[in-house]
Amino acid sequence: MADVNRGNRPLSPFMLGKYYRPQMTSISSIMVRITGIASLGTVFLAVCWLLAAASSPSVFAAFNSVFSSIFGEILMLAAAWALWYHLLGRLRHVVWDFGYCLDVPTSEKMGWGMFIGATVLTVLTAILFLIF
Repeated sequence: MADVNRGNRPLSPFMLGKYYRPQMTSISSIMVRITGIASLGTVFLAVCWLLAAASSPSVFAAFNSVFSSIFGEILMLAAAWALWYHLLGRLRHVVWDFGYCLDVPTSEKMGWGMFIGATVLTVLTAILFLIF
């Protein structure tokens, strides 16, 4: 039977702090899940905005004033970042599904690429939104 020595090691890798150091691969995986949920919330807000547009001009004006405020602009910028990050995370998983880039150093670089790429794509989206 294997030597199990349970007294000298942590019980779970999810015990943050002195037992477990977060790694780029785990952080990027968690962020893909968080941005997926945030994107769902963004879709909900978009549907509410469309329903307000279909209901009456006064309700639409109220929703539109929130979305055109500085708070709404920041919210939409964060939503754009979440959408881009989630898209890049899904692309990373497609690459992994084909069996490429599975070693840890490459996976960590892909995680950094997701954060940097989502930020660059969000800035480009904001610039294009301001132009058009």
